[in-house]
Amino acid sequence: MRHYVTPAGPTFSIQDIPFSHSGSWFDISPVVAEKTYADDLHLVSHQTGMHPILRFTPSAVTTVDATPTLLTWRHDTGRIDLVYERPDTVRIRGDRLGLRIAAAGDTLTPFGGTYLFRDPVDGAHVFTSYETGRRYRVTVLSGALEQTTGVQALGHADRHLTLAAGQPWEVAVEEFGTARRPYRGEVPFDRLHREVSGRFRDFVDAVAPWRTRATPAAELAAYVLWSATVAPAGFVTRPAVLMSKHWMDKVWSWDHCFNALALAAGDPTLAWHQFQLPFDHQDDSGALPDSITHSEVLYNFVKPPIHGWAWRQLRDLGLPVSVSRADLTRAYHRLARWTEFWLDARRVPGHDLPHYQHGNDSGWDNSTSFDGDRVIESADLAAFLVIQLRCLADLAAELGEPAARWLDTADRILDAMTRHLWDGERFGSRSATTGQRRTGTSLLDLMPIVLGTALPGAIADALARGIEEHLTTHGLATEPVGSPRYDADGYWRGPIWAPSTVLIEDGLRRAGHVRLADDISHRFRALCEKFGFAENFDAETGTGLRDRAYTWTASSYLILAAAHEQRRAAGA
Repeated sequence: MRHYVTPAGPTFSIQDIPFSHSGSWFDISPVVAEKTYADDLHLVSHQTGMHPILRFTPSAVTTVDATPTLLTWRHDTGRIDLVYERPDTVRIRGDRLGLRIAAAGDTLTPFGGTYLFRDPVDGAHVFTSYETGRRYRVTVLSGALEQTTGVQALGHADRHLTLAAGQPWEVAVEEFGTARRPYRGEVPFDRLHREVSGRFRDFVDAVAPWRTRATPAAELAAYVLWSATVAPAGFVTRPAVLMSKHWMDKVWSWDHCFNALALAAGDPTLAWHQFQLPFDHQDDSGALPDSITHSEVLYNFVKPPIHGWAWRQLRDLGLPVSVSRADLTRAYHRLARWTEFWLDARRVPGHDLPHYQHGNDSGWDNSTSFDGDRVIESADLAAFLVIQLRCLADLAAELGEPAARWLDTADRILDAMTRHLWDGERFGSRSATTGQRRTGTSLLDLMPIVLGTALPGAIADALARGIEEHLTTHGLATEPVGSPRYDADGYWRGPIWAPSTVLIEDGLRRAGHVRLADDISHRFRALCEKFGFAENFDAETGTGLRDRAYTWTASSYLILAAAHEQRRAAGA
């Protein structure tokens, strides 16, 4: 991905990253469904799912330029600009180019589609969407509509509004529920652009004050987070950074930790909301949901308990300083219940080690570690729980709660992990049903390096040697490229991922393998600077794969770049 920094911020490809605004539930993008790209840009909503609502078609073939605060269609004869006024409203103006604003679909039934009518109260035209349950009002501020088609039409029909190319024009498009006062465009377009530019600049200055020429992707990474943030709505109980405003428009119960870490120093309130959001949906067993989005909370899988690790990182960044004792106590009990879920519901009677029921529980959905058996006791899970248990012990001591039980359990799990899963060179897994032990080739089996100095030195050294075998020019392949199971676009069977990179880099650094940690950080940062913030990357070519605007990738870049700049400033 090539991007350039301008006074208005970095430019980016609208094919890769949607144009949006913090707090908004819609974006402007050609991506209208999973891996589906339209010819025209659409207003795409993420309420009740991902739904293209309106299609924007200029009167001539154009090129599209995007910065964090301004979207522009350009032609030799004119241009069209779009800016967010606020999270639910955009303003669009045209100069010598016309624009057709159409319903994305052409069929209206009692159970789906979009209806177009003219509101007699203010004369504005309104598209109402069955898919989102929202209205999209188009108010003409200057110029005039050249054509209206499909007003009050039912069934199969073309529904659109056309603004003529012959004169300057401007419209506002608003998303709302049942009713809203008539729109009054009192703030000029250029002033709106300056105001939204200021809001974005304030965000970048807060979350990446350390940025330099040596971190050229920092502003774009900040934009990916800023633009993917939505206001509380539906099951989303707090301001939330979605994984993406493409089709991965959810919060998963480990992804959110990396977004919290990237935000912690600059926007501690938003970071706190990211960390706590899944805990708002903790069930009676103590389990966190697999994922949360506007209209859905899923519990069919869980995600790995990295929350103790993330809490330790947040403490290092000073986040809990701004948290009240009551909130700290509540966080402690939530973390305790999440830990007890693994100890009570995910341990075979008589076993010290907990187990995953499927690769999805680990976050490494189809890792080769799960090829022999899906229900396994794995070393990464044990390591995360040891960290989480020790984190709970520290929190308990701080709050005056009993701490010994957490430490005792951590010691038993660490001992069982090394006795049952270590073969002298790497960790393996054990079937929770048959007890059969298996050693694989996935990077997942090396994840216990997150324990850092809690590991015996010989084990940490062996894990570091194993990790080096996964290094490519671009970073850590999740399956060695020489493995017969390696798949260049195999999800967790080869590609480079952000979370595994951050976890391993941190563990290596804590274990004293600083050179290797520095190398991994450098390679991943260079990867993002060249190829953007994809869901994952081809380990051999570096090419971004799948969703190209993934927030935990952007957050991981910010985490690693901030730490690198701090070490450089300190002369380390």
